[in-house]
Amino acid sequence: MSTTPVPPPECPAHAAAAAAGSLHRLHGPEAQADPLALYEKLRAEHGAVAPVLVSGDLPAWLVLGHRENLDVARTSSRFARDPRGWRDMKEGRVPADTPLGPMVSWVPVCNFTDGPVHERLRSAVVESLERFDKRGIRRHVTRFANQLVDQIAGEGYADLVSAFSDQLPMLVMTQLIGAPDEHGPLLVNAARDMLQGTETALQSDRYVTATLEHLVVERKARPVRDLASWLIEHPANLSDTEVLMHLRVVLIAAYETTANLIANTLRTVLTDPRFRASLSGGHMTLPDALEQVLWDDPPINTIIGRWATGDTLLGGREVKAGDMILLGLAAGNADPQIRPDPAASVHGNRSHLAFSSGPHECPGQDIGRAIADTGIEVLLDRLPDLQLAVDASELQWRGTLMSRHLLSLPVRFAPRPVPQAQPQEEQPAEHPVHAPVPPRPTTAPTVSGRRRRSVSWWRRLLGLG
Repeated sequence: MSTTPVPPPECPAHAAAAAAGSLHRLHGPEAQADPLALYEKLRAEHGAVAPVLVSGDLPAWLVLGHRENLDVARTSSRFARDPRGWRDMKEGRVPADTPLGPMVSWVPVCNFTDGPVHERLRSAVVESLERFDKRGIRRHVTRFANQLVDQIAGEGYADLVSAFSDQLPMLVMTQLIGAPDEHGPLLVNAARDMLQGTETALQSDRYVTATLEHLVVERKARPVRDLASWLIEHPANLSDTEVLMHLRVVLIAAYETTANLIANTLRTVLTDPRFRASLSGGHMTLPDALEQVLWDDPPINTIIGRWATGDTLLGGREVKAGDMILLGLAAGNADPQIRPDPAASVHGNRSHLAFSSGPHECPGQDIGRAIADTGIEVLLDRLPDLQLAVDASELQWRGTLMSRHLLSLPVRFAPRPVPQAQPQEEQPAEHPVHAPVPPRPTTAPTVSGRRRRSVSWWRRLLGLG
């Protein structure tokens, strides 16, 4: 560990240190180009916990050690999830238009609360999600994955990000939350449009909110077997606003993380000779491959945030009350203390940090695994000769504070005839017939398709600004 003294975040010397370049920014070209390399540079300079700067050059501590990440994630009494304790916010140093806004502005959802309030809200989400039958989820995934493959099978070429990984999670999640048939495809398009920050992003945001508001009203009058109904019925007695906000959080968070997991796994299968040989030879199952990706390339790099409830020590650093703490999930997974040989197999080892840990561990991780596992299995079964259409070095990512999103994954394969659609069996009223996959390209009603200069609320929510 470096013994170089580091000025605490509230110290005037902190700004001078930043200006002198001794503190690294988690925003900007260096962090976006290769975040893993930046984490290792920070680890070499500072050890398990490093002082960094986030958007607006606001000070924070990035947790790089695996053990230290678990300490923060599991100890709410020392590191609260409630952002109202952030000293920089209370003392007026955070701009009103900060891209961190939705991640540091308190709202009554389970991921911004601790203690009894958190237990009440989280119990409603977790117990409602657990009511889904895994076989039923996989049937949803299989249906939509096949529909998506149908759209590309005859072409012999596709971008698996835009045609598959960016679409499948949202298609499945809109069904699970209970979106009406007529809104299903439009909701998929609108939610994706929000995250892309186009000129119609605010219009799409309003559409998603209005759709979910209508859904809550409808399910209060006529409950069925979906997430919206189960949240309404839960003994935690959520208000309409709490139901709406948790539906929105589940929908958007599940989309981004699962889309990244699918894309990262497909890239690995197509580019890593160990996986490609093992999968074709039957020595490694697809869940094994997913687990390797969750270690090496997790869908979320960094979680904002925790806030120190009092002065404390963390990884040898003196953390002050009100300091912002960032969970470094990708950095913790690469901690040499637990992975001295990063090339060694991690089969059967689920101690990675991809879904965090402690009271705020991702409640939907099993659903995310099911969507990724089943969807990729369908794709590889239908198109077993998939090959990357460009050199792996040409692949590009969009880097953010929280995640890295693969921009495209071009592949080629032998064109195949699309099977004729079979007539759907009539289903009971409480199980709506699946809405068809919208034709590509899947975008919400577009004015010009140009990027907005301002960053949408939802895009900032996921750190994509």
